[in-house]
Amino acid sequence: MAVKVKTSGKVLGIALLLGALFLGKTMWWDKRPKEAKTSTEIGKVVLPDAPDASLTGTAATKIEIPSTEPSANGGTKIKWEVMAWNAQFPLMFANGGALTTKGSLIDDAKLQVNIVRQDDCNKSIADIVKFASDYKNNPSTEGVFASYMGDGMPAFFAALSKELEPLGPEYQPVAFYAMGKSYGEDKLMAPASWKADPKSALGKTVSCFLRDGDMNILLKWAGDNGLKVNPDETTFDRNAVNLVSASDFLDAANKYITGYKEKRFFVENGKKLSIDTTVGVDGVATWTPGDVNIAQKKGGLINIASTKQYASQMPNITITIRKFINDHRTDVENLIIALAQAGDQVRSYTDAKAFAANVSAKVYNEQDGAYWLKYYNGAVEKDALGVPVELGGSMAFNLSDAANIFGLGKDGVDRYKIVYNTFGDILSKMYPEYLGNYPAYAKMIDKSLIQSVMVNHPELLQGKAINIKYANEITDKVSSKSFQIQFETGSASIKAQSYSVLDDILKSSVVAEGLKVGIYGHTDNTGNDAANQQLSEARAASVKVYLISKGIAESRLESKGFGSTQPIADNSTASGKAQNRRVQIVLGQ
Repeated sequence: MAVKVKTSGKVLGIALLLGALFLGKTMWWDKRPKEAKTSTEIGKVVLPDAPDASLTGTAATKIEIPSTEPSANGGTKIKWEVMAWNAQFPLMFANGGALTTKGSLIDDAKLQVNIVRQDDCNKSIADIVKFASDYKNNPSTEGVFASYMGDGMPAFFAALSKELEPLGPEYQPVAFYAMGKSYGEDKLMAPASWKADPKSALGKTVSCFLRDGDMNILLKWAGDNGLKVNPDETTFDRNAVNLVSASDFLDAANKYITGYKEKRFFVENGKKLSIDTTVGVDGVATWTPGDVNIAQKKGGLINIASTKQYASQMPNITITIRKFINDHRTDVENLIIALAQAGDQVRSYTDAKAFAANVSAKVYNEQDGAYWLKYYNGAVEKDALGVPVELGGSMAFNLSDAANIFGLGKDGVDRYKIVYNTFGDILSKMYPEYLGNYPAYAKMIDKSLIQSVMVNHPELLQGKAINIKYANEITDKVSSKSFQIQFETGSASIKAQSYSVLDDILKSSVVAEGLKVGIYGHTDNTGNDAANQQLSEARAASVKVYLISKGIAESRLESKGFGSTQPIADNSTASGKAQNRRVQIVLGQ
């Protein structure tokens, strides 16, 4: 706004005033400590288990590869938005192409599905909101489905539920199936020093798409190793792992490849300082082809942790609106049947898997079928520096696998509930302005359709569920953290107040279902060595028994006692003794 002055005196006065204000701003205001987000103590992060032919013996019936001719069955129309992700092989096989083809399983289900690549989750959320509004006005509107990374769903549901709220409860989003999962494809890649010593990640950066599934791999790894994460992507904390915001998973990889740098202000104890620094990208959370690009174009990073270890973390979760589900229950159940059959075919027959890979290449309009098949299976390749790196890895689900994810399997462990609440709690703590009170699991998941298919088509449960074979002993440690579990004095009986701690360990074990769980008991030096050794073994065994009672397979658990031989604090003080009386949980393979 222009200021009109009549005399030179007024001009001089204004100039002096502005100069004084400028000096005050630069010399005092800009240099004062400012409020900033505090780096978050993640805590122990818990996730669930995860090889290949599922059909054997009399159940092994091969389905013919569908034609490439478009179907015209006149059935219910659905547009299905997916990211470029190999966990969708069952959908690719079942549909026969980007558009449903003649003789495909989805054609047999009398559905017309159009699969569309959409890597932008915000765009797919907007598309579902538009669909819900259109469907309310016209029930003959083409349905819209979207598939997401399961561990990112609390954030997606929080945003989507808020947008759909004006339309009424019938139009809220709902998840109804999981057709597959990431099994190594999504990962945290970083220098080898991070694996040797997780604390070397402090004061370093990770490029990722914020509040999304890949970032959660970092959060779990950091939490399991007792590391803080700075949630503010505009500041730099020397005592935490810092985040570099990427527009998507490919951009996260490209920022490392191109040597991206930016200026950051230091933050200490929740105060933003006036001192700044320049940061680059030290690590990346991404998935295929981001990991492949890093290896081939630059190299220098290895896999620190991935969904092969955190094997229950990232199921492929499909959602739509509740009203469409209620109006088309038979259609959706028939769709689940088709996807379950396709999962068994992809798992059991090489040509079915190759066919799904070819469809993926056409849907994604990127690379060819051989590329997607290679990285569905996973591969070890030498990077640009000659270092071997594991790349890719996904797994198709049959009906038994989907049942296991949602707690409908024999062990009764609702893996997805644990994943959903674990990461919902973490992200709402880190980003209350985005998630707040994220939607409750029970309101967002409809298991009734899978349950109906299980009851009415028990033959679909003949397919063998994914099974992990665990080593007898941990030789490669991914994470380690000590817990102060309270026992009765001189006893292995666990006090009731420690059950919440045990449940945290349970959750972490469920999420990391690809890893063996080491339970190691330690004591202080009070008493004789023989008694301490026996007590440490008994206390580790008590924790093992508790985890088995909650559904963790005994083959996953390794319990040992070390007595007082491995202190972490000074045994000459009461506080030191308390620290040494601990149960250490190691996740490894």
